[in-house]
Amino acid sequence: MANPPVNLLAQLAQSVGTENLLTDPTELEAYAWDNTGIRARPDAVVLAACQDHVIATLKACSRVGVPVIARGAGTGNVGGALAAHGGVILSTQRMNRIMEISLDDRLAVVEPGVVNGDLQHALAEKGLFWPPDPSSSQSCSIGGNIAMCAAGPNAIRYGVTRDWVLGLTAVLADGSVIRTGGRVTKGVVGYDLTRLLVGSEGSLAVVTQAVLKLAPKPQARRLLSAAFASVAEAAQATSMLMSQGTPPSAIEFLDPSALDLLRREEVVELPDAARALLLLEVSGDHDDVERQADAVVARLEPVQPVELARANNNSEAKRIWAARNALSPALKRLSPKRVNEDVVVPVSRLAALIDGCEVISAELDLPMVNFGHAGNGNIHVNFLVDPSDDTSMEKIKPALDQLFRLVLDLGGTLSGEHGVGTQKRPYVGWELDETTLDLQRRLKLLFDPTNTLNPGKIFPEQGADFLRPG
Repeated sequence: MANPPVNLLAQLAQSVGTENLLTDPTELEAYAWDNTGIRARPDAVVLAACQDHVIATLKACSRVGVPVIARGAGTGNVGGALAAHGGVILSTQRMNRIMEISLDDRLAVVEPGVVNGDLQHALAEKGLFWPPDPSSSQSCSIGGNIAMCAAGPNAIRYGVTRDWVLGLTAVLADGSVIRTGGRVTKGVVGYDLTRLLVGSEGSLAVVTQAVLKLAPKPQARRLLSAAFASVAEAAQATSMLMSQGTPPSAIEFLDPSALDLLRREEVVELPDAARALLLLEVSGDHDDVERQADAVVARLEPVQPVELARANNNSEAKRIWAARNALSPALKRLSPKRVNEDVVVPVSRLAALIDGCEVISAELDLPMVNFGHAGNGNIHVNFLVDPSDDTSMEKIKPALDQLFRLVLDLGGTLSGEHGVGTQKRPYVGWELDETTLDLQRRLKLLFDPTNTLNPGKIFPEQGADFLRPG
C-alpha cells in the first residue's frame, strides 16, 4: 500500500485521538524495525491505549482493505511485527496495566503491553512468577510473548507460553470481541481457542487482555557449569540428564565458537581445554536445592567433564548467566549482521545437529556461533555475515537451505520460540504437508476473511516457496 486513504487517517484520528496516531515519517521510522535489522516502514501507527482503540482501528482498516500489524515491543527475530506490505502498525505498548494478581486463584490478568520483566518484579513480591522467560524479558511484552509462544531456559521444567495462558480477550479483524478460556485450570467446553491464538503471530486476532497462570517462585537456585572437551560429550551429558531422573530446571549449551567469543569478551573464565559448556540450574526449596545439585554432580562425574563447578552464591550465578545473555550483544559487536535461527531437534540428536552445522560452516566458509536451550534440543544457530559484502550475503540462502534440511532430517522443527514471521515463511512447506497447510489457511480466513491481520507472514506462497526440498 503506497499511501493509506486520507479518509481512513481522518477516521482513525477521530476514533483514537490525534495524540495516538502517528503519520510523520520520522515518527514512523521507530516502528520500521525489529531485531532482524530489516526495515519495513508502516504508513501509520496507532498507539492503542484501550480495547476500544483496537476495535476502532480494526473496523476502519478492514473496511478499506488496509493491513493491520499488531506490535508489542518490537524485540522479535523473524519480522513478525513488521509492516511487510505497508499498512497500520497497531502498537499495544500503552496498554500496559497489570489488572489483577490473585493469590487465591494463582493468576494474573494483564494487558498485552505489560513488559515481562515488570510483571515478574510485581509477582516476586508475592512469591510468584510467570514461567516464560525469554532472554529479552526486560524489554519484551506479554502480548509479544503470547503472539510468538515465547519460551527460554525455564521451558525444560515449565513448558512454553502456551502452557501458562488460561484465557484471552481478543479482537477479530472486523472489530468483534471474543473471549477464550477463563480463570480456571481445567475446562473442556468447546474448542481450545486459547491455545490456537497463542503462537498465531497476530494473524488471527489482536489480544487485548490475558489471564495468566502463575507458579510459586522457587525459594532457591543453584547454578553449575560443566565444561567438556568436545561437543559430543556435552550432548551425551545432556541426553543423560534428560533421560535419567529429574532433569535440572535449565540446561544451556554453548559451542566452541561461543566459548571463544566469551573468552574474547573476558566476561567469564573458562578452561583452555573446554570446547563445549553446559550451564545447569536446579531450583526448589532451600532444603532441597543442594540435594538436587549433588545429584546432578553425581550423574555428571562419570562423563568426566573437563571442569565441573558450582556458583558459590547468587551474585556469582548472576554473573555467569549474564555472560550467557551477553552472547547476543557480543555477536552484534563482532559481526555487522547475524542471521539468528532457533531450530529444535530431539535431544538425542543434538550432537548430529552441531556436527552438521560445523560442516555447513566449513563448506560455505561462513562463520557460525551456536548456543541455546539444550534440554529442549532448541539451539540458536547464528550465521555471521557482512551486508556490505555481496559474496558473504549470497551464502545465507544455501546455509539456511542446508540447515533446515538437516533439522528436518533429524526429526526436528524449524522454530522453537521465535516463530515464522517473514523470515521462515518460505520454508514452512518443507515441514508441513499440503493438507495441513490448507487447513491452516482456511482457519486464517475463518478468523480474518479480509486478510487484514498481519498479511504476508507464516504461510508460504504457492509455487516456489511451497516446494519441498529435493
